[in-house]
Amino acid sequence: MKIFFSGIGGSGMSALACFMSDKGHTVAGSDRAFDQDPSHPVAGLLRSKRISLVPQDGNGIDASFDLAVFSAAVEPDRPEVARAREIGVPARTRPELLADIVRDFETILVAGTSGKSTTSGMLAFLMERLGLAPNFIGGGRVKQFHDARDPGNSLSGRSRHLVMEACESDGSIVNYKPLHSVILNLDFDHHPVDTTAGMFRRLIQNTSGRIVLNRDDDNLKELGISDAVTFSMNSPSDFRAEDVVYGPFKTHFSVGGTAFRLSLPGRHNLSNALSCIATLNMMNIPLAGIASVLHEFEGIERRFDIVLDDGKHLVIDDYAHNPHKISALMETVSPIREKICYIFQPHGFGPTRMMKSEYIKTFVKHLRDRDHLILLPIFYAGGTASKDISSLDLAEGIKAAGRSVEAARTRDDILARAGQWDTYVIFGARDETLSAFAKTISGQLFASGKKVLFVLR
Repeated sequence: MKIFFSGIGGSGMSALACFMSDKGHTVAGSDRAFDQDPSHPVAGLLRSKRISLVPQDGNGIDASFDLAVFSAAVEPDRPEVARAREIGVPARTRPELLADIVRDFETILVAGTSGKSTTSGMLAFLMERLGLAPNFIGGGRVKQFHDARDPGNSLSGRSRHLVMEACESDGSIVNYKPLHSVILNLDFDHHPVDTTAGMFRRLIQNTSGRIVLNRDDDNLKELGISDAVTFSMNSPSDFRAEDVVYGPFKTHFSVGGTAFRLSLPGRHNLSNALSCIATLNMMNIPLAGIASVLHEFEGIERRFDIVLDDGKHLVIDDYAHNPHKISALMETVSPIREKICYIFQPHGFGPTRMMKSEYIKTFVKHLRDRDHLILLPIFYAGGTASKDISSLDLAEGIKAAGRSVEAARTRDDILARAGQWDTYVIFGARDETLSAFAKTISGQLFASGKKVLFVLR
């Protein structure tokens, strides 16, 4: 097939486009982010996959295409939507194409309001290392899959296995019909908990094989699933972590008498690893075999990425963006340093408006007296949006509770006083430039330290 992807630069769309290209299809696409920045790093990676990129003006679609796939970020009035309709090219949304792919494979779907990218990437990595030759469509870039010619968020394997991350944000998760489903957690993110719970119930009904479930999650307990394969740290389950030792950047634990080492920190990553162990053992992979490769997984890009660690300075780049993810991030980093400057960029005016009170509660709970929070302006990716909320609205609520917080006008204002703190945690979703910003802060700290060892990972 010859397929056009409109909005190809997004994490989910780029993964799907690369997957289809690797499967032998002819792929082209466009993204307004590439129009604004022709040197965008994702554009280069897509071209290395033999994917043609064109301006997002409608002229790149012609009658030679068998299918046009549109991202949810592409509004119905965009020129490419009209052009596909005008010349009769069949149009599908990304979730519609994914639903077809899920049915074509023995799919393991990874769902949950947090941890999907890390867990799906970890599961795909472990399956590859264990010789299962999986396929993979994810939302995050697996560090060991990413190189100069591959974004790292997809994998084309020889087997019928497909590991796929499934987001509940647009409601399309109810249309997937996988072999197995892994459900990590249930919290407030894109929708109220009850709404997402209803989606998960439908997913469970659509799953022909087994459900792998987090027994520690109270909201998931309300789903009333009695025959799931379960994992946990605290509750009785089929795969429970014992002898847990948390280090600053690693975790040691055992399951069923087998010792494991995870090269990622935090309770949330231990929970993610347990879900993978439960899934693989359910597929008849011995615990000892899983333990022999788990420590090799280096994680997902922008998930607790250590940009600088020289003993004095520490700079971390992370994708955390909803209250649940932010809580996990702050709980993980707080024991490492006594005084931390957090820099958060909310993503989207709609999500910020919807989660305003939860954001405030989360930061009020986790900011210590010696910590400081800097809020960047809300990330705007273009399109139609009601800009009736700002980071200042969040700052005022957090400050009213006695926490140290400010709303910065620009990133340059922060860089001008970068040496004020030894530890920085930069986090937020969707904006690729946040990683570059974290590296710039690291460079400032390096310059101020002069003889300090600079470590970029």
